[in-house]
Amino acid sequence: MQTGQASKTAYAAARYRAAHQVLEHGSIFTDPLALRILGHEPEELLGDAPRRGMRLFIAARHRFAEDHLAAAVERGVRTAVVLGAGLDTFAYRNPFPELTVIEIDHPDTQAWKQERLTETGIDIPDNMRYVGVDFEHETLRLDLDGPAFFLWMGVVPYLTIEAFTETLTFISRGTGNEVVFDYAQSPDRMPAGRRAALEARAARVAKIGEPWLTFFEPSEIAARLESHGFADLDDLGPSGLAARFFNRPDVPPETPGGHVVHARRR
Repeated sequence: MQTGQASKTAYAAARYRAAHQVLEHGSIFTDPLALRILGHEPEELLGDAPRRGMRLFIAARHRFAEDHLAAAVERGVRTAVVLGAGLDTFAYRNPFPELTVIEIDHPDTQAWKQERLTETGIDIPDNMRYVGVDFEHETLRLDLDGPAFFLWMGVVPYLTIEAFTETLTFISRGTGNEVVFDYAQSPDRMPAGRRAALEARAARVAKIGEPWLTFFEPSEIAARLESHGFADLDDLGPSGLAARFFNRPDVPPETPGGHVVHARRR
């Protein structure tokens, strides 16, 4: 993102979440604040609807993340950290009174988000706080009391490998910490039609100053997580997401695409 401006891809992700509430009626992921934080009416998302494939992937990744978070709360986790929070609304509809939420993002994006909250009348709860960090130029510093759950959605592809590794190292320092993040396989793995679409999207986000920088393969992610002391990996790519959330067991296991992974520090 460009200094002095809020993240444009954060707005795009929020728009996908809102469109899912309108077009699929939140069937995969329910977010009653998705439209409100944007200040949109439902009709605004019907004439120029965000692409269905990306819309459903974003819905599924948030459902995956919040399902794992709910399980972590049952295990006793009392802190959730939203890395690269953008316009994420979890903190403002948090169903767990005992759970403290910390949102971490670039200060410019945070300022924009707080303006949106004020303008749309969404209250900031007492059990949350903000921390401003530029992940590419600053070291994440955070004092935590006990294990925490890190939601790191829609961020990893935009980081350098060095920034990704530094953040993962920080998360791994706490025994019992958990993390959910999404990652992308290289467009080179895709069939020609999908590769062309992904390359076109990559060109668009690069043009607005937020290029894709890092791609991973599942085996590489597993090795990196395990080397940082994480276990109990739950990694869903197109096949796993289709089976778990869309009742589609017919997608071949080797199908490349976007992945969402959860892991817990031993």
